[in-house]
Amino acid sequence: MASVSQKATLSSPLSALNGVGEKRVALYRKLGLNTIQDLTEYYPRSYLDFSHAVDILNAPLHCPCTLRVRILAHHPGQYIRKGLTVYKVEAADDTAALTILFYNSPYRSRALELGREYLLYGKIEGDLLRRTISSPEVLEAENCHAIQPIYSLTEGLFNKGVITNMKAALQVTGEQSEERFPQWIIHRFSLFSHIRALEQIHFPDNAETLEKARERLSLEELLGMQLALRKLGAQHQRRRGKPMKTVPMSPWYGSFPFVFTGAQKRAIGEILADMRSSQPMNRLLQGDVGSGKTAVAATAAYFAICNGWQTALLAPTEILAEQHFQTLSARFQTFGYRAALLTGSTPKGERAELLESLQQGNVHLLVGTHALLQQQVQFSNLGLVITDEQHRFGVNQRASLYAKGVDPHVLVMSATPIPRTLALLMYGDLHVSVLDELPPGRKPISTLHISSAKRKRMNGFLTQQLLEGRQIYIVCPLIDEEEPGSSGMQAAAQYIQQLREQFPNFRCELLHGKMKSIQKEQVMRAFQKGEIGVLVSTTVIEVGVDVPNATVMVIENAERFGLSQLHQLRGRVGRGGHQSYCILISDAKNEENLIRLRTMCSTNNGFTIAEQDLKLRGPGDFFGQRQHGIPSLRMANLLSDMRLVEEAARLCDEILSQDPELSLPENQGLQKLSQQLLANAGTLN
Repeated sequence: MASVSQKATLSSPLSALNGVGEKRVALYRKLGLNTIQDLTEYYPRSYLDFSHAVDILNAPLHCPCTLRVRILAHHPGQYIRKGLTVYKVEAADDTAALTILFYNSPYRSRALELGREYLLYGKIEGDLLRRTISSPEVLEAENCHAIQPIYSLTEGLFNKGVITNMKAALQVTGEQSEERFPQWIIHRFSLFSHIRALEQIHFPDNAETLEKARERLSLEELLGMQLALRKLGAQHQRRRGKPMKTVPMSPWYGSFPFVFTGAQKRAIGEILADMRSSQPMNRLLQGDVGSGKTAVAATAAYFAICNGWQTALLAPTEILAEQHFQTLSARFQTFGYRAALLTGSTPKGERAELLESLQQGNVHLLVGTHALLQQQVQFSNLGLVITDEQHRFGVNQRASLYAKGVDPHVLVMSATPIPRTLALLMYGDLHVSVLDELPPGRKPISTLHISSAKRKRMNGFLTQQLLEGRQIYIVCPLIDEEEPGSSGMQAAAQYIQQLREQFPNFRCELLHGKMKSIQKEQVMRAFQKGEIGVLVSTTVIEVGVDVPNATVMVIENAERFGLSQLHQLRGRVGRGGHQSYCILISDAKNEENLIRLRTMCSTNNGFTIAEQDLKLRGPGDFFGQRQHGIPSLRMANLLSDMRLVEEAARLCDEILSQDPELSLPENQGLQKLSQQLLANAGTLN
């Protein structure tokens, strides 16, 4: 029986559980589990249902089922070939006999005691005369839960051991459990108590109690998260903003060689309204690739600068920061404002002059990378912070930039379309502006799925594109064929040699994440200048620069990528006036993979793709929401639990309308829950 130290608490390290030594502590740490509470909230990924046993004689062949058998005999191991020995155990029930097969596992065979009854879960093979079951899941028939939890593991950690430790951890929880919901919520929805839900999610009595436990813990998670987000929003609202005055914008709009789309105009209206408010703006600008986010952000910067405030624009890579600077500096100079670029590559002398000018207020727009976060970077009067590809930066990184001003307005941009359900939950502390239309004249990217057998025909098409002066991206899932799990997959390092033979008259280069930053920058600049015809890369180019002359994106082993990632990669082309193409190479037969590929070929709409991705993948760590400051969902599913998401939103409104600070005794559990979520996400000091 699992046991615990007498002094163990929920916050105690896992070593407080008897039988959990240093080695197992290290294995749990790999899973992000450090305390007893962490372990209790590590929910099973699936379950084995042993509750409905069938007779051996009537068991369906080739289908998973549960059997209740009695052990009759053991046979010595039988050598089959080098590296393969089979161990046979004879068993039976009242209807027929059964042979249990274990491969290279004598210890599993010996663990089955003669005369004892066990529950087996697996597939029956054979015929009426001779039936076998290979490497089944095994439970002792006495004193076991009919529904057995299965946990996600790491090498060296086994399910049986986790179960033992979990029972001990739940013992601690049962002794110290605090209810997180006020009683009126429990009564209104006929919910399990918190401890009852935890016990049943790990060791359910039956399918009904498992579902009730899942519903209780999902609602708890969703309500806690929404309360946490509201707390963030309330903290933001209490800050004093920098209300800005209306300024003439016609000269600015007239400086662009195009007319803004309706979506851009709408987003600008929302942003400028925020900046005129007495509360600091906290807005997400969300738009598909090519929707014109940079022009909208530049408009916000112009408005702030005209009002006498400095603007910082933070980009995830040097080359992207450089592109923003090149795009914006000349335009701002036209109006008498200075833009500057600060990256890790900025020369020491130039850097010193820039920092002095910045502190004196003579630099109006500072574009840069993580270099902007350094302590010596001081603004005179920072009024607006713009973050590009915001999911690439951690919460604390962005906070350090905000701290360089006094409650500046904040605009975060993302080219990653986020489904409505996910945005509702994950960005509840942000107002959202959506750019849902592309500039006129932008041609949709033609997307095609082909098998590797058509590679020769594809190469002919690529040659034609190169002869017309166009450039090509080719993305591989791996750098080198020697990487684990690389069997049958195209690797960039080997592929580049083939391409140089295929296209001898055009420069082909390699780009991957293990290269030094300066090397990556050099390659991307050469590609941007048109010096490279074919760029073979890993997903390092997912967030990249505009290369209008690049018209083809080839993605090898496309089934290895998620839908949203495929869409991001495709967005690297189609930036100019030429027709662009995305070719997905895959021999996958799996239905889910085929659905992804068909979705990519049928639509260019990033929001449609994101919704489909959510259906296929579930919420997971969707678009780096951990980076936003809210932990990943452990229990709730944003697709199937939309009813609970909406119910949690209603409860959140009801609770906060009566107790905005969660100070009433009945709400202390919710207060602790929301604080825990925020602390875990690194958003609280």
